Amino acid sequence: MSQWKQIQQLEFKYLEQVDYLYDDNFPMGIRQVLSDWIESQDWDMAAHHESMATVLLSNLLSQLDRQCSQEQNFLQRHNLKNINKQLQIKYKAYPLLMAGVISTSLREERRIIASANIPEQGPLEKSVQNSVAFERQKNMDNRVVIIRSSVQTLDPAVKCLEDMQDDFDLRFKTIQSRDPADRNTEGMEQEVTRLQEFLNNLDFKRKEILSKMSDMIKEIDALIASQLNPELMEWKRRQQINCIGGPLLTGLDQLQNWFTLTAQSLFQMKRQLDKLGELILKVTYASDPISLQRPQLEEQVKYLIDHLIKSSFVVEKQPWMPTHPQKPLIIKTGVQFTTKVRLLVKLPEVDYQLKVKTIFDKYLPPGRVHRQFFILTSTTKVMDVEESSNGCLSVEFRHLQLKEKKYVNGTKVNEGPLSVTEELHSLSFEAQFNIQGINIDLETCSFPLVVISNVSQLTGGWASIMWYNMLTDEPRNLDFFASPPRASWGQLSEVLSWQFSTFTGRGLNREQLCMLGEKLMGQQASHNECQVSWSKFCKENIPGKPFSFWMWLDFILELIKKHLLPIWNDNCIMGFVSKETERACLKDKEPGTFLLRFSESHLGGITFTWVKQSDSGEAKLISVEPYTKSRLSALPFANIIRDYKVIADGEVPENPLKFLYPGIPKDESFRRHYNSQQSKVFPYISSTWIPISTLQ
Repeated sequence: MSQWKQIQQLEFKYLEQVDYLYDDNFPMGIRQVLSDWIESQDWDMAAHHESMATVLLSNLLSQLDRQCSQEQNFLQRHNLKNINKQLQIKYKAYPLLMAGVISTSLREERRIIASANIPEQGPLEKSVQNSVAFERQKNMDNRVVIIRSSVQTLDPAVKCLEDMQDDFDLRFKTIQSRDPADRNTEGMEQEVTRLQEFLNNLDFKRKEILSKMSDMIKEIDALIASQLNPELMEWKRRQQINCIGGPLLTGLDQLQNWFTLTAQSLFQMKRQLDKLGELILKVTYASDPISLQRPQLEEQVKYLIDHLIKSSFVVEKQPWMPTHPQKPLIIKTGVQFTTKVRLLVKLPEVDYQLKVKTIFDKYLPPGRVHRQFFILTSTTKVMDVEESSNGCLSVEFRHLQLKEKKYVNGTKVNEGPLSVTEELHSLSFEAQFNIQGINIDLETCSFPLVVISNVSQLTGGWASIMWYNMLTDEPRNLDFFASPPRASWGQLSEVLSWQFSTFTGRGLNREQLCMLGEKLMGQQASHNECQVSWSKFCKENIPGKPFSFWMWLDFILELIKKHLLPIWNDNCIMGFVSKETERACLKDKEPGTFLLRFSESHLGGITFTWVKQSDSGEAKLISVEPYTKSRLSALPFANIIRDYKVIADGEVPENPLKFLYPGIPKDESFRRHYNSQQSKVFPYISSTWIPISTLQ
């Protein structure tokens, strides 16, 4: 079944996640009408090769043209033509960007399908999904709109007050212009009495407006403190979880809408207070409420504007290397990395350039011995209005590079007590600007980063990124690994399953996770609350092996991604099976039944075990030497299973693999994965590699 058909059969809550994947960058209409063609292309590779991306973009547009010519529905044909034009405008000069967008969308689809097939959510996913409850969003929407409407109603009230004051001013000046001889007459006294009543009424209206403004400021303050800030913090927590493979990150556009509407209300209140300031230049008096209350209200509004805009300055895309897009927050020296910051408040039209500066390691822990780095490339860039995000200001740094300082003030820099992959760093962003007389200093920072100098450190670096973001929501705890906390098996198993769904499209089931838990902790792993130390996870070697648990698992991930992906996603590989479980599964099966599992003794190895009937009639289990990436690079694993032969005691070589456990005919499971292409080198006949084992 195609991936798109699987998507269409999901429950509504998963379809909502799919809906977030598609926008003007990759319209869902294209995904629908070209689903089979899109899934047949290698977008992952195209995202890293411009020539291939250019060809795929051309082919995509041709496919759309063909679909338009065949479409009978006039409206649908019109929409497809518009999509075609938009894609040409957006991606003609940036084909790599298009390939990256489609690659990410397809990968996220696979992750959503995988999560839908897992019967229970883990503790991390439950926590982040509860934080975006529909009812709470609806409540927030209503509250922001009510505040906006209430602030707008103050405009006509201020205008009415201005008209009223002009009327009073005219009457007052009229009385002042009278002849002094007439001021003691009864008529004059009546006019003065009426003028005093008018002034009392004006005073009442001023107090009424100021009281409403004070109430609105308190309401906005409460909104920011009780809802807006918590929603922002929870979005950042979801971003952390997404960085390590968790659920799709959504909600930033919604946050931007809330921030912008709130900021618009505050800017409007500031203009209203400015207007009140103009009124008292014309008319004021003893105990004038505007003179007494306006300065304090203005300070409160300025503070809220400053706080709101500072809070809205976020890292939309955490630093990541295009060479390893699925492992963000790891930076290799000398390799370009990308990051993006965004201002969630849409500012009024202004005549200035908002420049953002990047600073590396601004907040290192005091007294810590650490490596030092500097940014090679330009560190300053101007924020620009981004149409795809509804006009917000954002800036993307695409070509940043780090270089290590070997010497500081002539002294060689020594490494600290932590390993390279446990040493955390940060990337800060700063900007300054003035709006409506308010000076605002913006600052935000990335989540902690691991800086490596060799790709061999990538495995350990990713372990650090997972452990940190799994266990803490602190944005800048760079001393975290000085004393790393333990993780529960419930938390860790969920994150490990995410690694498989992110990198391969299929997560781990309960049985596979149980085997991993037993391998890591022994029989106690059946309890989700069992605690795992950082050292046991990735620093200590597995007993009797020269590698750690995480290194063993990460090599398996790489093996699947590069050599086993189709048969892994077809559920042909049982994978994580102990030898005891393997024997229990196969002992009563007929000869020729086999299963595929990952080697426990080799890094990045896969083997198959089959049932052979001994001379005495008992079932005997035989396992082949594990295949690693060096052997699988020469011959696809499905072909190995198809062509494998065993020679025993001079008998004719035969393939002992007949039925994939529990009893599926081999060709039924693997036929679609066989590579039957023959090399054609005239005038020679083609040859085939046959894997053979000899049984003594």
